[in-house]
Amino acid sequence: MTEMLKGIAASDGVAVAKAYLLVQPDLSFTKVTVEDSQAEAARLDDALSKSSEELQQIRNKAAESLGEEEAQVFDAHLMVLSDPDMIGQIKQNISDNKVNAESALKEVTDMYIGMFEAMEDNAYMQERAADIRDVAKRILAHLLQVVLPNPSMINEEVVVVAHDLTPSDTAQLDRNFVKAFVTDIGGRTSHSAIMARSLEIPAIVGTGEITAKVKAGDILAVNGIEGDVIIHPTEDQKANIVKIGEDYAAQKVEWEKLKHAETVTADGKHFELAANIGTPKDLTGAHNNGAEGVGLYRTEFLYMDSPDFPTEEDQYVAYKAVLEGMSGKPVVVRTMDIGGDKELPYLQLPHEMNPFLGYRALRISLSSLGEDMFRTQLRALLRASVHGNLRIMFPMVATLQEFRSAKKMYDEEKAKLVAEGVAVSDTIQVGIMIEIPAAAILADRFAKEVDFFSIGTNDLIQYTMAADRMNEQVSYLYQPYNPSILRLIKNVVDAAHAEGKWAGMCGEMAGDQTAVPLLMGIGLDEFSMSATSILKTRSLMKKLDTSKMKEFADRALTECDTMEDVLEIMKEYIN
Repeated sequence: MTEMLKGIAASDGVAVAKAYLLVQPDLSFTKVTVEDSQAEAARLDDALSKSSEELQQIRNKAAESLGEEEAQVFDAHLMVLSDPDMIGQIKQNISDNKVNAESALKEVTDMYIGMFEAMEDNAYMQERAADIRDVAKRILAHLLQVVLPNPSMINEEVVVVAHDLTPSDTAQLDRNFVKAFVTDIGGRTSHSAIMARSLEIPAIVGTGEITAKVKAGDILAVNGIEGDVIIHPTEDQKANIVKIGEDYAAQKVEWEKLKHAETVTADGKHFELAANIGTPKDLTGAHNNGAEGVGLYRTEFLYMDSPDFPTEEDQYVAYKAVLEGMSGKPVVVRTMDIGGDKELPYLQLPHEMNPFLGYRALRISLSSLGEDMFRTQLRALLRASVHGNLRIMFPMVATLQEFRSAKKMYDEEKAKLVAEGVAVSDTIQVGIMIEIPAAAILADRFAKEVDFFSIGTNDLIQYTMAADRMNEQVSYLYQPYNPSILRLIKNVVDAAHAEGKWAGMCGEMAGDQTAVPLLMGIGLDEFSMSATSILKTRSLMKKLDTSKMKEFADRALTECDTMEDVLEIMKEYIN
């Protein structure tokens, strides 16, 4: 039966394809007594054989896409699968105790896991425990005849359906096969939504119930422009989605004509439109969409895509590639922003009740746990600085003392490199992200010491409104155009300009077509966004007059009480 679900339009585009459920299956079972132990052992052999075949495929795919070193983790899994002692014990358990294979598997593997985990001071044995846990889960899934999802193995056109997607899940999606994704939770600024825009995959998030409504293989029609997903669409509905897709493609062709144009308003004022990127590979999208710089390079993906702390050399190579790739255009690199929902398996962070308000980003970098990691990153950035136009910014700054401490480490590492005879650019700008209201309010003091501000609205809005941006129950409070948010932004921009500094924005609000006219009127200098939003924004700016936008922004800041009031006034200025 046809059913439509409404979600949040997170990434433009449309798709019609069958559903691929990226949901952990139910692996519960009941322990039962069996008469035929041989048949049970044969079931186990069959599950072992299927698991081995599957792991070999995954290993080959990982070697191809991530490299041989990354793929070696699966060699350990294959060794567990063929361990004669462990397999022998499981079969012994089946025949001696007349139990089903599931029960025998769990009993023996739990014993091994417990034994290895007890060796707390032996990292190698701890890793073996994790390997056995993973392999046991795979064998159990085959015994129960349920599918363990693996996004890297998708080899046909699908719409990925999930409760949520982690950054690492999203990074594994192959655009040739994944035509869209739809999730239960999330908002326009969740990491999965941001990644979808950079990968140019249509996405709808925050549907609330897509995983409960859809079975693997169901046909879905996804409209990422409006935020609608149709389960079991009719032929007419499919045709309508295809037509919407064609119209969108035609619009993109029109925007494409502005790829090499400057970003100039109707009255001749220039704004800088930059791209947010996660890896050097994202430069292709930035160039294809006419970016005038990189306004946010999220360096945490270097850490998240590595099995251990990336070395100074690894980082230097990545930063150099981006700086050279932008041919002298500005590149703003954000130092490591781990914490919140971005974890590193090799960095043991304490468990926190509220990690978004906890130990993350610069707070880790300035601590004894993160200082070495931070200094290594600063050295790599300083060494790479001679290859382009580098700007460095520190994330999650709440106090001036935090900025001064980070700047002191930066100055120390710079002095050491210079003393070693290493070339370092003398035109590097050092600034901060403004994402904590305390820093936004004290912007006039910060502006005397920093070279620039970049406003991170994704967090600034959630912290100002005390509303988790991942929580649909309070999604109504994610209000970019609320007068309180606009006043904070204006305070930051005015403070920067009073000291002759520039202010940019790298939050998703910078590419929001409703927010752009307001931000122009407030006087924001640089807008950094998902690359796919740049040409659309350039096209919009060409039609707008800055003096009119200033009048609109002034009225929004002085006359309006609510976000709705701001949107009502907007109708007078934007056709």
